[in-house]
Amino acid sequence: MGGMTGTGDGAPDADALDAAFAETVRRTGASIGALYLLAPDERLLLLDLLCGAPVEFAAPWTKVPLASPAPVADAVREDRLVWVGSQEEMVRSYPRTALVLPYPLALVAAPVNGVRPCGSLLLMWPATRPPYMTQRERGNITSSCRRLARLLEETAEKAGSRAGRAQPRAVPVGTGHRSASPEAALSDFVERLPGGSCALDLEGRFTYVSSGACALLGRDAGQLLGTQPWQSLRWLDDPSYEERYRAAVISREPVSFTACRPPGQWLDIHLYPDASGISARVVPSGAHPPPSPAPRRSARDAPTPARAGQLYQLLHLAAALTEVVGVQDVVDLVADQIMPAFGAQGLVLSTADAGRLRITGHRGYPSHTIRRLDGLPLDTSFTPAGQALGSGIPAFFATPEEMRRNYPEAPLVSGKQAWAFLPLIISGRPVGVCILSYDSPHTFPAEERAVMTSLAGLIAQAFDRARLYDTKHALAHGLQQALLPRGLPPITGLRVAARYLPATRGMEIGGDFYDLIRLGETAAAAVIGDVQGHNVAAAALMGQVRTAVHAHATLGTPPDQVLHRTNRLLTDLGPDLFTSCLYAHLDLARRRVTLAAAGHPPPVLRLPDGETRPVVVPPGPLLGIDPDAVFPVTEIPLTTGMLLVLYTDGLVERPGTDLDESIAHLTHRLAAADDRDLDLLIDTLLGKAATTGQRTDDIALLVLQHATHP
Repeated sequence: MGGMTGTGDGAPDADALDAAFAETVRRTGASIGALYLLAPDERLLLLDLLCGAPVEFAAPWTKVPLASPAPVADAVREDRLVWVGSQEEMVRSYPRTALVLPYPLALVAAPVNGVRPCGSLLLMWPATRPPYMTQRERGNITSSCRRLARLLEETAEKAGSRAGRAQPRAVPVGTGHRSASPEAALSDFVERLPGGSCALDLEGRFTYVSSGACALLGRDAGQLLGTQPWQSLRWLDDPSYEERYRAAVISREPVSFTACRPPGQWLDIHLYPDASGISARVVPSGAHPPPSPAPRRSARDAPTPARAGQLYQLLHLAAALTEVVGVQDVVDLVADQIMPAFGAQGLVLSTADAGRLRITGHRGYPSHTIRRLDGLPLDTSFTPAGQALGSGIPAFFATPEEMRRNYPEAPLVSGKQAWAFLPLIISGRPVGVCILSYDSPHTFPAEERAVMTSLAGLIAQAFDRARLYDTKHALAHGLQQALLPRGLPPITGLRVAARYLPATRGMEIGGDFYDLIRLGETAAAAVIGDVQGHNVAAAALMGQVRTAVHAHATLGTPPDQVLHRTNRLLTDLGPDLFTSCLYAHLDLARRRVTLAAAGHPPPVLRLPDGETRPVVVPPGPLLGIDPDAVFPVTEIPLTTGMLLVLYTDGLVERPGTDLDESIAHLTHRLAAADDRDLDLLIDTLLGKAATTGQRTDDIALLVLQHATHP
C-alpha cells in the first residue's frame, strides 16, 4: 500500500514476510533478492529486505526516487514487470544503473501491488541463466508479488500504522541462522572445493582458515576469523581487491586476482562464490616480479583508502548529478539521495550572490531558522559557511562544542549537533556552499571526509550548470510569454478559449503559438503554428512568424496569401528552422470559414447535431522551405453552435502511435465533451497531459465556437 513499510524486527508478521521473501528468492533460483517499499510520501522507494548480498553492497540504492530511471522505480511507476536479460541491455536501457552494477547478470523488477501499490521486488541472477524469461517464471513472480502484498497489508492493518524499519535488513536464504559455526563453515567449504584454504561469508568475514592459508597470509586463525580481509590484512586494504570480492558475490562467477604480501610474496587468490558465501584458494604465484620500490610513507601520513562500497556510492551519485537540469533538481537530488547516503538530517544549499550567501534550497530546518541564515555576508562570523567558501577548505564539526569554540551562536540557531561545510568551487571560482547537518553528534572519518569532498566538486559542477540553465530558461520563457498574446480579443458571435502547455522536459519552451485577430466587425482570423525546436531560437522565430501573419491578416489578405507571404519572409531570413501553421478566416456575415495549412495537423470540427470529424485541409509544405510554395484553400460553413478546435502536434503525436489514430482519439473526446465551459472542454481534450502527463513537446490549443448570429 502507498507509504507502507515493514514492521520492526521480531514481529510475527515480519517473520512471515521474511519467510515469504526468502522463499521467493529460493524458488526463482535468484542469487540476490531485494524488496523495496514505498515511503509514506510515495516519492521514494525504501530498501526493506535484502537476500543474498550484504546490506553494505546496496548502499547506493537504499533509497530510490520513484521518478528515477531505475528498474525498481519503473516497475512501480509503470505498473509492469521490467526484465533486463544482460549487461548489454542494462547499458542500453539503464546506463546509470549499469555504471554501478558493471557485472554480467540478469534481473527483473516487479511491482508489488495490493489494494494500492506497495513497492517493488528485485531479483538478480548470474549471467549463466538464459537471457529470457518464460511465461511460467513471470506467473510465479507475479503470484509471489501478490503474496508479499497481502502480507504487507495484513502487517499494516494489525500494526495500525505504517512505521517501518530505519535500516534495511538482510534475510538469509536458508534456515535463518545469521552466522554459521566454524564446523558448518568448514563443511560448506569442503563441499564447494576439492581442497581449499579459507571461507568467507557474504559479509566478507573469514569463517574458516586452514593452516596453509594462515602461513601464506602471515596471520593466525584467531587474528583472521570474524574479520574482513581488507581489515585484518593491510596489504589487501585496497578498493581494487574489495571490488574482486564484490564482483564474485554479485555475479556468482569465479574471480581470480594476484596480490603481493609484503615484502615480495606474490599470491594467486581464487574466489568461488555460491549462495552461502565465498570459498577462496590461496597459492603462491612466483610468476610476478616484486614491484618497483615506492617512496615510504609513515602510517600516520598515509591516507586511508575509501571502501569500494563508498566509491560505488560516489559513482552512483555522480551519475545522478549528470542528469539534473535546474537548481531545484540539484536540491532535490542532494536531499533525496546524498543526505541519506551520509545519514544527514539537515541540508542547506547556498549560492554566493553580491557578497552574500543566498539560500537556494534546504531540508530539515524550520522556516524561521532559514530566514535567520539567509542573506548572511560572505565574511560572516556567524557560521563557518563564508570562511569555508572563501578558503575552499571543507570544515567538519563533530559536536556542538567544536562549533561553539569559534562560532558560539551557530548551534543555538540551528539546533543541530554536527555539521559538514562543503565549499562548491569550480576552477577556483566560488559557486556556493553545501551544508549537511546532523541531529546528534557525528564523527567524520577520513574516508567519509574524502568522499564528501569529492562529491562537493561534482555538486558544484551540477549546481553551476543548473544555475546557467535556469537563467537561460527564465530568459527564453520570458521571451516566449512576451510573444504570446496576453489575451484574446472579444469578438461578437464567437466564444473562444486557448491554452498553452510547455513540454515537461528540456527547456520547457518552444515555438508553439496561437492568435486571434479581429478583422472588422464581422470577421476574424484564427491562427496556430509550431516552430521546430525548443530553445531561444525557436521562441524568437515564433515571434517573427506571429508578427508576419498578424501584419498580413490585418490587411485583409486571403488565407493562402497570408501563408505564402509569410513563407517568403522565412525563406529570405533562412532561419534553418521550419514552421507549421494553420490559418482560418472566419466571415461571420457570410457564415463561412476559409482555411489554409502549411504542414499542420487538421482542425477538428463538431457540428451542432453532434457530428464530429477532422476537417480535410490539403496541406502545403512547411514554411521556410520553398519560396514558391502554394497553399490550397478549403471552405466550410459557419453554423451556430459549431465548434472548431485548432491544436499543435504535441497534443496528438506519441512515440509508437499512428497520427491518424491519435487524431481519431481527439475527435472522440471532442464529441463527448461538454461545451458549456470552453476552458473545461480544453481540460477534457488535454486529458492526462493537463495534469501529470509527461510531455516531450509543447501543446497549444485554440477553441472557437460560433455562438449567435452576428
